[in-house]
Amino acid sequence: MKKSGNFILKSDSIKDGYIKDEFGKHGDLWIDNMPSKSLSLKWENAPEETESFLVVMQDYDAIPVAGFSWIHWIALVPKNYTELKEDASRMDKNIIQGINSWASKLVGLPKERATFYGGPTPPDKDHIYEVKIYALDNIPNLKTGFYLNEAYKEIKGHILEEAETEGIYRV
Repeated sequence: MKKSGNFILKSDSIKDGYIKDEFGKHGDLWIDNMPSKSLSLKWENAPEETESFLVVMQDYDAIPVAGFSWIHWIALVPKNYTELKEDASRMDKNIIQGINSWASKLVGLPKERATFYGGPTPPDKDHIYEVKIYALDNIPNLKTGFYLNEAYKEIKGHILEEAETEGIYRV
């Protein structure tokens, strides 16, 4: 668990540094050949001025395999939240979700089918997955199906604090 200031992000879905099997390719909840049960996340001590949160889950260990870091989940979260329960990606209609890397040319899912959590599926070895949360002083102008670069443009200059956690998913 890493933090910035007092802002902390943690997950009950990560035990002893490892993401539990059910949140990736060893789980049993799939959509379009993509594991789809999202991690639970909890955060504490967000700045009082926070107007929204942005959650980003990426796999930088995918670069040698895919040629880019694999985006697993992007979600804009309302300011009154202090957690996302497991499977929130499918169940919580109050979060606005961006497009994950399953819409890339490597897999080719239609964008509307890749606009939610796509769990870990490391093809070559155990991978480390980074989950970041940004506390923002605004509500970015993002609609369902946004891209990560669009999110980063929208939050530039609006990040109050950020926190992160990470977990390893086994091949």
